[in-house]
Amino acid sequence: MSYPGYPPQSGGYPPQAGGYPPQPGAYPPQAGGYPPAAGGYPPAAGGYPPAAGGYPPAGGGFPPQAGGYPPQAGGYPPAAGGYPPQGGGYPAPAGGFPPQAGGYPAQPGAGGYPSMPAAGGGWGAAPGGYGAPGGAPQGYPGGPSPGQPMPSYPGAPATNPSMPGYGSGGPSNPQAPAIPTGYRGSIKDFPGADPLKDVEVLRKAMKGFGTDENAIIELLGNRSNKQRVPLVAAYKTTYGKDLTKDLKSELTGNFENLVLAMLKTPAHFDASELREAIKGAGTDEACLIEILSSRSNSEIQEITRIYKAEYGKSLEDSISSDTSGHFRRLLVSLCQGNRDERPNVDISLAKQDAQKLYAAGENKVGTDESQFNAILCARSKPHLRAVFQEYQHMCGKDIEKSICREMSGNLESGMVAVVKCIKNTPAYFAERLNKAMKGAGTKDTTLIRIMVSRSEVDMLDIRQEYLKTYGKSLYTDISGDTSGDYKKLLLKLCGGSD
Repeated sequence: MSYPGYPPQSGGYPPQAGGYPPQPGAYPPQAGGYPPAAGGYPPAAGGYPPAAGGYPPAGGGFPPQAGGYPPQAGGYPPAAGGYPPQGGGYPAPAGGFPPQAGGYPAQPGAGGYPSMPAAGGGWGAAPGGYGAPGGAPQGYPGGPSPGQPMPSYPGAPATNPSMPGYGSGGPSNPQAPAIPTGYRGSIKDFPGADPLKDVEVLRKAMKGFGTDENAIIELLGNRSNKQRVPLVAAYKTTYGKDLTKDLKSELTGNFENLVLAMLKTPAHFDASELREAIKGAGTDEACLIEILSSRSNSEIQEITRIYKAEYGKSLEDSISSDTSGHFRRLLVSLCQGNRDERPNVDISLAKQDAQKLYAAGENKVGTDESQFNAILCARSKPHLRAVFQEYQHMCGKDIEKSICREMSGNLESGMVAVVKCIKNTPAYFAERLNKAMKGAGTKDTTLIRIMVSRSEVDMLDIRQEYLKTYGKSLYTDISGDTSGDYKKLLLKLCGGSD
């Protein structure tokens, strides 16, 4: 916000001789200073609150006549011995606000408007302060967002020449844009959706000769998960038949797989994907890491409950029997669903954890994988983002590069995936989608899983990260890599081109 007379000329704030801090007669005042003597502040006759000629003004008051504001002799602020002082005082006759170097924020510990932190601690200096890692995930512009460097972390300098002027908002930080607020999914509730009417549409689409795939696409592509899932029960109630079996008999290939995935709850879908990743020849380790590193504690606990109920074996036992070594320990740790989820960040603990990671890897012959496992699987995500930042400051290396130097195989890819997902979840999924589509052939299982599972979580953010990283919209790449009804329904989940 601009103020008249900015920047101030000589005699402004900070003041010249006789200014603040004061010379004799300045502030704090000598005899006749503040609190004032006659004519001072609060004023005697003619002062504030006013007597004749005071404020609100009579003759000579404000708006001023001769001797008004800014003051001449006897005006406001008062002259001899008053507050603020004369020559070189604050505000200066030709000096504006905000100040030049050395000005506002003022002296150590001084509080301005809005109240500024004391010297040595800038915005974001303390946990829970503006912009501190682990603060509320939505809201204050300039706060850290997943995948972004910490702003002025662990403390901004006391003197900040870019501090905004009086009345402007909090400082912005180009390194850490605010996390977009509001709903970030691409699929929303359809107003007035009725399961009984919807299953009638599905029945009509499958009944008789041929199938009306477009009717199925339009219906399912415009219903949220909580509106799609009840269709299975409503179909059986209405027609005495199993919707899943009817769809399987009418549809084929990836389109069938996508439609059936959309009719499951998120936890049921994740449990079935984990089951497919584990059973049979070979294991889809990337799928295991993707699901277990990106879901919340409550989601993982629901997945493990459903897995045990559906398949008669705990998820932990299934993982243990299908993997080995430190990679198995990583997956078992993640599937406990017991990560710290507190939003606050302890800076000193983040520094300690960064030192432990450095000591367990780069600063050691061999690698202490257990230390990496303990920190990456137990600490909160806001805390870990602070740890990664501290690690970078400490040894000048990115944590991912250190992991790649110290580990190999599934453990390396697993640890790197956990770090990427914690740093910036939408960017992690954008990378997964790109890898699923590029090169010869498409990994349709991965494509379907991410498009279905993230369509009501952060699909808009994934689209932004995809465009920023690969220079093409996700919509465009899906259009070029898939075809037919399968493509149409995927594009519904994508929600649009960027």
